[in-house]
Amino acid sequence: METKYVMVKKNLKHHIINGKYKINEKIPTESELMAIYSVSRYTIRRAVGDLEHEGYIYRVQGGGMYVNDWINNKVRSERSNQSIGVVTTHIADYIFPNIISGIDQVISDAGYSLLLGNTHDEHDNERHNLLNMLDNDVLGFIIEPTRSTLENPNLDIYQMIIQSGKPAVFINAHYPELDFPYVEVADTASEKKLMDYLLDHGHERVLGVFQVDDMQGVNRMNGFIRSYQTHPNVASSGDIMMYRSADDINDVLRKIKNRVEVPDSARPTAIVCYNDQLAMEVIGMLGKEGFDIPNDISVAGFDDYEISKYINPGITTMIHPKRRLGETAAEMLIDMINKKDRQSKVFDADLVIRDSTKAIDATKTV
Repeated sequence: METKYVMVKKNLKHHIINGKYKINEKIPTESELMAIYSVSRYTIRRAVGDLEHEGYIYRVQGGGMYVNDWINNKVRSERSNQSIGVVTTHIADYIFPNIISGIDQVISDAGYSLLLGNTHDEHDNERHNLLNMLDNDVLGFIIEPTRSTLENPNLDIYQMIIQSGKPAVFINAHYPELDFPYVEVADTASEKKLMDYLLDHGHERVLGVFQVDDMQGVNRMNGFIRSYQTHPNVASSGDIMMYRSADDINDVLRKIKNRVEVPDSARPTAIVCYNDQLAMEVIGMLGKEGFDIPNDISVAGFDDYEISKYINPGITTMIHPKRRLGETAAEMLIDMINKKDRQSKVFDADLVIRDSTKAIDATKTV
């Protein structure tokens, strides 16, 4: 059973790390802490004494107790200083196992361990993970931004990372306010390549469905638009539907259903999806509604999710270099730890054509 002093220590440390008590801010007095936790003065003194020894608290004679710059001044452990912090929006789902595997291979070969966290695309979780990794004294960070097109409430934590001198690399997207190098896919150019293929093969009425609270989705939407701009004869025929990561997938599918349950002359001949995960959902929904894919409607995705080649029909998509992206990010971070400059890297994506799309013009083949 956890002793009272350990409970108080853990709780105070939690409040310090998570910013309730900020650096150089005065914390409650011993008497106030005794009242907050309903414990003795001895228990409080033992808890804060440990935190002072570990570098989380400092005392000013006659002025009370204050939060130390625990990022730079707390006691270091030999165990913690060989870790790399990796924060992604998801861990076990979709394309992330391949990305993380690529990262892990490189950092393991270099003699480092991996401290892994995921945000579930929520800023509060991003904040918690970054602070936890700072507390664990990781050597550097590999981070996938959370909702990267929205205002970021965690810029203060990123400033703490900068002030600590720890290097960081973004993957898949980046926060424009921060000058960290990044490893990404050329989302705009890649989506344009996919759309050019569809428009060049007779499709005119294409519905694009994009997640718009992350940079990847907005850039892919821009590629969709640019393709129509270079096909002026059909530029007025395209349609865009936007959604956010927190939206219920059933609501998204219901809105797509409303766009296709119209007369044949107005129905989109193709739907391009933000990613393969959405494309699979769309194919399932359309099948239940009696549509034949691709004879009635073509469907395309993005990322070349492993399963997308095995479902029926296999999904036409753009190939995300998942493992290679993870390896490159890890190599970049290790160089930065070793004080070498590294520049951002953007990968081109190749188009892979499968059975979920077909040409409209009978004289052209997919």
